[in-house]
Amino acid sequence: FRGCAARIHGRRTHAKGITEMPVELTPRGTYGAPTPRGMPPFLMKLGMSVLSTLMRLRGLHVVRVTTVGARSGQTRATDLIAVPDGGDAWIIAASFAGSAQHPAWYFNMAKHPEQIRVRDGKRHTRVDATTLHGEAAEDGYARLTAMYKGYAGYLTKTDREIPVVRLTAVE
Repeated sequence: FRGCAARIHGRRTHAKGITEMPVELTPRGTYGAPTPRGMPPFLMKLGMSVLSTLMRLRGLHVVRVTTVGARSGQTRATDLIAVPDGGDAWIIAASFAGSAQHPAWYFNMAKHPEQIRVRDGKRHTRVDATTLHGEAAEDGYARLTAMYKGYAGYLTKTDREIPVVRLTAVE
């Protein structure tokens, strides 16, 4: 694992003393922002493509995260705002715009952790995904909020713990 961490019973402890766990599903919230429903898949895909383009034009760092569907087994790709964390890692949040439930890609990561890939510009690599806790999660979320102010509002829309995830390149 690139020499910067040791794996012990599914945990990774970095040289900095930060302990990470693989993606773990936390409980859904009791309230939150409504999730889009009822749109034909092609319209949803088109809308997300336009949104990703607009985010990039605003100068936001967007990566494409590819997972395998937890139920379908099909490849799924999602564009997400990410904060680079050194040369080989990215921080993302499973905010789902403040929804009471986790986004599908988060379930996919938990079910198929060995099949997660990130495309950042021309770089396409397999990654390990780990849920951050405590100060590491707070710092990661603060860094995402500094990049995109909308993240601050998501915390007020739901009582769900919004997972913060570090994606670390393994290839």
